[in-house]
Amino acid sequence: MVHATDTLPAALERIAQEVDCCFDALLPIPSDPRRQLVEAMRYAAIGGGKRMRPLLCVATAGMFDVHRDVSVKVGCALESIHVYSLIHDDLPCMDDDELRHGKLTTHRAFDEATAVLAGDALHALAFEILGSHDISDDPVTRSDLVSALARASGLAGMAGGQMMDIAAEHQIFDLPTVTRLQQLKTGALLTASVEMGAILGRVSSEARKPLRMYARDVGLAFQIADDLLDHEGDEHLAGKALRKDALAGKATFVSLLGPARARDQAQALVEQAIAHLADHGPEADLLRDVARFTIARKK
Repeated sequence: MVHATDTLPAALERIAQEVDCCFDALLPIPSDPRRQLVEAMRYAAIGGGKRMRPLLCVATAGMFDVHRDVSVKVGCALESIHVYSLIHDDLPCMDDDELRHGKLTTHRAFDEATAVLAGDALHALAFEILGSHDISDDPVTRSDLVSALARASGLAGMAGGQMMDIAAEHQIFDLPTVTRLQQLKTGALLTASVEMGAILGRVSSEARKPLRMYARDVGLAFQIADDLLDHEGDEHLAGKALRKDALAGKATFVSLLGPARARDQAQALVEQAIAHLADHGPEADLLRDVARFTIARKK
């Protein structure tokens, strides 16, 4: 389980190592023509990113005494979806980015066709993990996990948000529309990370409501922090190109509110997120620390 004494830096370091080890075991390199595909999957999935989604899943599951090995695997399913989305977002037909996590994007390191297939295969891997009896002997639990991740990934989640983001290049979005965009594009998968940890803990849907509200607020705070970093951050620290939204003329929390009001809003969301954990004791301290981290991070 997650202990109250775990510090956030230690927790982030530990989950990063666990996720890398899990992907290493899940993706052995074959000695056949699929080799380049698996190499591209490993390139994108291993050794990069904050691993915030797996951490949220593991931290939540730990509150309900779920075995850590199981929650880490579910965290890797979440990370598989996240990584696939980044591979596809970086493609020339989408954002056409050259750098991700301080290294060449997957289509630059390999080629576009391989990158598309790597994203597709990681998407499939996520649901293969959740369907495994290693996750749970209870078919209802496995089904609930699959449903939660599917909702967060598709039309009513990440993919829908990405379509809105593309439309934002040609339309003027107001604050409620930008908020909805980010709730889908970024927030849905973060919320699923917390919800899936609670599903592993056999927490009822009604009892999961405060955790969903916590995750919703953390997701918005996370995105406001991203907008602030894009506006005023250091590209070297970020490991990717910044100021892209401003150049594309997209509305963001920063462009609509201004940096000072955006920062205040993010702080208010963090405080609200923490308040949703009032019924939990020290076992939820790591989730509280994650909330604070969303606006304190530099990349």
